[in-house]
Amino acid sequence: MAVVTPRIFVSHLSGIAVFDPNGDQVGRLRDLVALLRVGDRPPRLLGLVVEVISRRRIFVPMTRVTGVESGQIVTTGVVNMRRFEQRASETLVFGELLDRRVRLVETGEEVTVLDIGITQLPARRDWEIDKVFVRRGKGGALRRKGETLTVEWSAVTGFSLEEHGQGAENLLATFEQLRPADLAGVLHHLTPKRRAEVAAALDDDRLADVMEELPEDDQVEIIGKLKDERAADVLEAMDPDDAADLLSELPEDEKERLLTLMRPEEAADVRRLMSYEERTAGGLMTTEPIVLRPDATVADALARVRDPDLSPALAAQVYVCRPPDETPTGKYLGLVHFQRLLRDPPFTLVSFIVDSDLPALPPDTPLPEVTSYLAAYNMVAAPVVDEGGALLGAVTVDDVLDHLLPDDWREAGLHGRTPTGDDAVEPHGKTADGP
Repeated sequence: MAVVTPRIFVSHLSGIAVFDPNGDQVGRLRDLVALLRVGDRPPRLLGLVVEVISRRRIFVPMTRVTGVESGQIVTTGVVNMRRFEQRASETLVFGELLDRRVRLVETGEEVTVLDIGITQLPARRDWEIDKVFVRRGKGGALRRKGETLTVEWSAVTGFSLEEHGQGAENLLATFEQLRPADLAGVLHHLTPKRRAEVAAALDDDRLADVMEELPEDDQVEIIGKLKDERAADVLEAMDPDDAADLLSELPEDEKERLLTLMRPEEAADVRRLMSYEERTAGGLMTTEPIVLRPDATVADALARVRDPDLSPALAAQVYVCRPPDETPTGKYLGLVHFQRLLRDPPFTLVSFIVDSDLPALPPDTPLPEVTSYLAAYNMVAAPVVDEGGALLGAVTVDDVLDHLLPDDWREAGLHGRTPTGDDAVEPHGKTADGP
């Protein structure tokens, strides 16, 4: 009697937890590595790309996988903790196979890859790709109306050909629940071509959030491949301080061209930030804190704090100013901490509970003094006020950390460090106790 092995479609595996034999979580699955073979032979799965707690990506050979079940993958033996580096002969299933346009061998019809089916070979630990879930018709806005079907790997052709304009809809669907920092990790590890395609498929707000988490080199590369109008829209969706940092890395003519295309009020904020020295309160601040007039109530303040688009640091306190209530404001009167808002009745005016004793920072305050201020007063954000007493913005602890950490900290976090000492292991594809 033939042995029936279960088939798994990879879209169900994205981001699931990977455990060691003791039940401890190693990390989460971010991709699968396959080896395409000549002719119509199904590709062999070489292993998993697993993101561990430090955001380093490691390689786990399929020979170490003992179980692929609903919601988890179980491995055995000692895994290789060295950073994964893709070899020229290897193909990433999520990153490079999904959304490809290939052709049905029988009819020559063009289809789009929506999902990939994998199966374990009987009586072995080897895995291979055996099925492809596709949609008929070319890519585009009406693609969802096409007929879908599942075919054998051998029934399609074109996976080994270089494709220009590959879509990203299904790749993004597998990662739609990722936080921006984690999706930035996905983009960082794609090829430049694929990275540009995925960036083009993201909406402006999502791409802006992800851009803020990428190393500067990746940011410059992506913004340079977008059309000018789209690039300006993404810059507008970014936090002004992050947009200013990115623009400062661009050539002068390109920077001015993008600033001209941005909405005047957005461009004005960015230009103002770029006028300050980088490692000062003015250069670090965001121009979009929560600003309230003195006659606003606690209920008004709590409604503003609930905005899901605010970072936790910006939502930690509100700033009370005389009109105008957009930066630069009228006279800065003080701030109200979120905890104080929770202790007072909703109808209380914020002017009655404002903390006016806490000093504000001048925009030329150097980074070490900003750091000392936050530490001394146990704050996660600090007001920045000009000589005339107007609120210019707020410095948040995350912006301070960005500049205290090494310049390449984002890239190091996405790549992982090179192991030394007790962490030193064999190249990927092997483990300390053998292949």
